[in-house]
Amino acid sequence: MPIQHTVFSRPIRLQMPPKRFQAVLLVVLLLIVVTFYGGSSRPSLPTYDDVADVVKHPKAHVPSLGELPAVPKPFGPSAHRPPPAQANNTATSAYGALEWLNDFKWRNPFSSSVTLDENTALLPPLSDRPPIYTYYDVPGKQDKHTSAAENRLILAWRRAWWAAGFKPAVLSRVEAMHHPQYMLVQRMKNLDPKIAFEMMRWLAWGHMGGGILVNWLALPMAEYDNPMLSFLRRNEYPQLSRVQSLDNAVFFGQRLGVNDAIHKVMNNALLENVTESKDKLTKLANKEGGIVANLLASEIAVDAKANGIASYNMATISTKYKTVADKLTNTTQAEGLDLLANLINSHLHLTWQEQHPEGVAVVKPLPEHTTALMYEATNIARNLTQCPTSPIPKSCPPNRPKCKPCDANKAMKLQEFPEFVNTTKFFTIGTVPHPYTLTSLHYTRDAIDSNFLRNNAKRDIWIRELTRKSIPKEHTESYRVLQFKELVAATPAHTLWLTAERVTQDDLDWIFGFELPQVASDTTEPSSSNEKSELIIFPRPDHPKPIERQNVPDEKWVAKEEMRLKKARDAIKSKDRNMKLTVEAVEAWSLADTEAWRFSRAYSARRRMERKVWEEEEAKFAGSEKKAGVRPGEGGGRWIDRR
Repeated sequence: MPIQHTVFSRPIRLQMPPKRFQAVLLVVLLLIVVTFYGGSSRPSLPTYDDVADVVKHPKAHVPSLGELPAVPKPFGPSAHRPPPAQANNTATSAYGALEWLNDFKWRNPFSSSVTLDENTALLPPLSDRPPIYTYYDVPGKQDKHTSAAENRLILAWRRAWWAAGFKPAVLSRVEAMHHPQYMLVQRMKNLDPKIAFEMMRWLAWGHMGGGILVNWLALPMAEYDNPMLSFLRRNEYPQLSRVQSLDNAVFFGQRLGVNDAIHKVMNNALLENVTESKDKLTKLANKEGGIVANLLASEIAVDAKANGIASYNMATISTKYKTVADKLTNTTQAEGLDLLANLINSHLHLTWQEQHPEGVAVVKPLPEHTTALMYEATNIARNLTQCPTSPIPKSCPPNRPKCKPCDANKAMKLQEFPEFVNTTKFFTIGTVPHPYTLTSLHYTRDAIDSNFLRNNAKRDIWIRELTRKSIPKEHTESYRVLQFKELVAATPAHTLWLTAERVTQDDLDWIFGFELPQVASDTTEPSSSNEKSELIIFPRPDHPKPIERQNVPDEKWVAKEEMRLKKARDAIKSKDRNMKLTVEAVEAWSLADTEAWRFSRAYSARRRMERKVWEEEEAKFAGSEKKAGVRPGEGGGRWIDRR
């Protein structure tokens, strides 16, 4: 008997609705599912960190909130989602957000024609930095002063290789422990510490997947485009190799080659019984190339020479740098390591100086009223031309025994030019001013308005004066600014472009690869900083001679320049509506000058951010600025005096 359904004691009848209603209901359910479950995915929504970052830096940028759920179009064509924004393309600044876009179309006179945004600079894509590794195993009970001195030396190593276009990383036993062959080494009883160290070094390198492995006392000591350094930067190593003239300081190879070498070494008959093979292993370890290279015999290719890299091993220090060697004893180890760091730094600085035989040129367009504008550029130029502090001033790098040591009586030339001189024999330093800053200084105006711009101010005067001799006068400002961009982004770089509105330079040591001088002799002759110091410091070079036929301004006029420069900086970062409109009018009046300023500013900011992001990643490892005791902003090669 069928069941009778009731509601409130009344019988009801259940029956299917007509088919047309069933079809309508199915379509409605389908639309509901698509609307609520087919929209944007959860990852496109802002995260907590995104929102927190905006709260901290509201002027820097606003994170993308993603797309709203799309209106379903079940019968329309599918649409591609826009590509995600590039990483690290925004930085904070007192003058507003710094924004840039990395694109192969960067060779364009005006970035806005590609970015469609007046405030976003178009920059060349970042060059890949091949990783370069060193191995540092801290002894358990090492004196803290010695450890600090070693960290400062490794910092010098990191700085030099970074400036040469690499990404340095310091490995330790922790990386070696992750290699599958680690336990085999641990089971070897009575293994000589020197051999164990070399084995750990290779295991750590194998764990990282090969690449370049160097000793932390092996540094690039040559021009940027040196053949050996250029080869290593290509990051393509067809065969596991070492450099004969550098003992075991430099190896390079791909992952398979490195791990195959490690596997063959571990299966070598001499390692089956370390105690019985002790004498043979010790003999192999003391031969050129180290234990691993000699156990493999012909498995590792040997390059005859690499004059681009200097190795400061103990044998070299003992024979060539006795002043340093005498201090590398148990009681004065830290002092000796500090002397070695100063010696290496002086050789890096000397190598840089020899690459520019005509000296340093400070380019100063429109020189009549821009003395204050060039303070920073002139100070850096004086630092670069000063003879480097050294415990052995007349010494040369190990790979360049016939160098020309710096002589304070015949110091590197320092000159001022009103325009850019197109030669790599000079190293050129320039200051790129915002058009408002230059207009204020050049026309000696404390305030600027639209009437003055239309009736008195010339357009793009800075870029035209800068390129007056290097580019024929028939070329347009668009062509000139494009050539300027090529100059800023050139690799290897023979120029440094600062922006007038940035008053601190805390990354110069990483640009040049060495620490610029911070102290100078009080006399005109080289001297020691105190009676106990082994370091010789040199006098600071004088200011460059004024440009020919340029009137040297009195101090009171220079003081007015300083005042106008400060007012201009305040005006550019002002939030006042009228002032912002005035600054925008000046930018529109001199589009080429504005483009040059934005490009050089963004290029410098990206370079600084790239290094800081990497430095944060490496902060907990040996040789980082944190480990070496360098505070942010220190070591910028900056002088305060203006004598």
